[in-house]
Amino acid sequence: MALVEPVPDSPAAVADLGTERALVVADFHAGIEQALRAEGVSLDSRAGERRGRLLSLVERTDPDSVVFLGDLMHAIGAPGGAERGEVEILLERLDDRGVAATLVKGNHDGDIESWIDCEVTDGGGLRRGDVGFAHGHTWPAPAVLGGGAVCVGHEHPAVRLADAVGGSRVERAWLRGGLDPAAFADREGGATGDAELTVFPAFNDLAGGTWVNVEGQEFLSPFLPAAAPGAEAYLLDGTRLGPYRTV
Repeated sequence: MALVEPVPDSPAAVADLGTERALVVADFHAGIEQALRAEGVSLDSRAGERRGRLLSLVERTDPDSVVFLGDLMHAIGAPGGAERGEVEILLERLDDRGVAATLVKGNHDGDIESWIDCEVTDGGGLRRGDVGFAHGHTWPAPAVLGGGAVCVGHEHPAVRLADAVGGSRVERAWLRGGLDPAAFADREGGATGDAELTVFPAFNDLAGGTWVNVEGQEFLSPFLPAAAPGAEAYLLDGTRLGPYRTV
């Protein structure tokens, strides 16, 4: 069984950490509606819907903990009251269920560690058991790369799918493939072992993304796509699309 298994039809996965199981999600982007309204897009808050989806996944997968792969909040600076409240209520609901939370800080998370009540790591990430976790906006710590699996977010991977008559749609996608140590050769500690890299789709479906199969689209992460040259794309329903470049 793989160390990291996506949950069918969801932008979330379950990770086997040896002594425990973790539900893993990336790019929750609490409070994104406020930022979109500032850009002229009028949307009601979906905070309750996001929280409900995550708590349903907790009920469905029965994890010991939840790992957020960065960008739990959306405002890069100090969050507004609604955004802060969304995060605090979410963590309270997890605590009510006896589920611990860990946040690997992303580029949107600011000084979130000063006001939330859960474990927070820096952007270099952490490793638990044989699984490493990082947001992906900066280089992962060497320990993150030394296990059998590495999980990152930040990229919000998506694929643009076209039909024979010219119609198209964009779908969130997973990227999965062997981690190439050569991408980290110039970094202190480098990468060892034979890890699988999993790039998570954004949990928040309003967050946009990188169309990984569209020519000219550049990746956001400093180690992608070099770290996973043979990565394959999968839809949330588990459909295997093959090498992402050829989708």
